[in-house]
Amino acid sequence: MAGKESSWKFAEEFIVERPEIALARQHSVEVGVEPVSPATGAQLAVLAAATNASNIMEIGTGLGVSGLWMLTGAPNAVLTSIDSEIDHQQLAKVTFTAADIPANRVRLIAGRALDVLPRMNESSYDLVLVDADPYSVIEYVEHGLRMVRTGGTVVVAHALWRGRVADPAQRDDTVTGFRTLLREVAESSAVISSLSPVGDGLLQLTKIAD
Repeated sequence: MAGKESSWKFAEEFIVERPEIALARQHSVEVGVEPVSPATGAQLAVLAAATNASNIMEIGTGLGVSGLWMLTGAPNAVLTSIDSEIDHQQLAKVTFTAADIPANRVRLIAGRALDVLPRMNESSYDLVLVDADPYSVIEYVEHGLRMVRTGGTVVVAHALWRGRVADPAQRDDTVTGFRTLLREVAESSAVISSLSPVGDGLLQLTKIAD
């Protein structure tokens, strides 16, 4: 296990973030918003590039760290990002402006995700990131799979939830929710799924059928 811990640490520290992303991360920590890890961000950028994303949906804006990473991989994409914290979105807007992201490439929607998502179009996005309220993760993924096109990918951050999902002694509602999600997608014929230990766990679901 010590070797695996060292490898995980090496993979996280291998990534060197661009100054604007590093600054956004610093601001996130200062206001108490946990951003995705650098290695997670890099993997998001790779997924955005691999899917040739032109439309990206993000559930949970934070202060813009994950959004900047995904736009790094898809420099011509439009990012739509939902968050209930208006103050965080205002800071995210500053983040995107400082990174010279044109205003017409970022659409920030303030509101409760479960109220906003039903109004979003089906099969309209190439990549959907879920990084919000863990208690609603199953509902978010259901909406994500509805919104993403066939061949597109839904990504769930914190899928191992503080390392607790892998511990059978942990049985709280959040852990149980993630375990239920993992079990359901593993059994689904509509997606190809992968669970990576990067960051706090990154679940990737590529939609192959409606």
